[in-house]
Amino acid sequence: MRKRKPKKRLIIPDPRYGDIMVTQFVNNLMLNGKKAVAYRLFYDAMDIIAEKTEENPHEVWKKALTNATPQVEVRSKRIGGATFQIPTEIYQARKTSNGMKWLIKFARARSGKGMADKLSAELIAASKGEGGAVKKKEDTHRMAEANRAFAHFKA
Repeated sequence: MRKRKPKKRLIIPDPRYGDIMVTQFVNNLMLNGKKAVAYRLFYDAMDIIAEKTEENPHEVWKKALTNATPQVEVRSKRIGGATFQIPTEIYQARKTSNGMKWLIKFARARSGKGMADKLSAELIAASKGEGGAVKKKEDTHRMAEANRAFAHFKA
């Protein structure tokens, strides 16, 4: 590469939990630069989780994120006219990023009234090992397992 790597931006921890990961999640949740709206959605979802589960909502969120975080993924690589799906391990930042994006994507796709309700339902489901995001992770892992024979083609 000709240019140097860009510096990692400093992420400020969120006000309620003091967690950098929460800020990262809210940044992924945000649409059109409306961070205050995204924070309100997230905290409303946390309040709903506290009501429904009688547990610490931050712990439920962490468990949901852990359950939705993939360890491997498949990458396409063209070798001699054929395209192979090659399973590769992913680095930590991409793992968490994928987990967050999947949680948000499947929360948006859920049926229900209001994003806070949908997000809380998806987070509760993911913390129990259910829901769309966890299913996506399992499908990704299953695909990597099925294509393990091509692991020696790694780039």
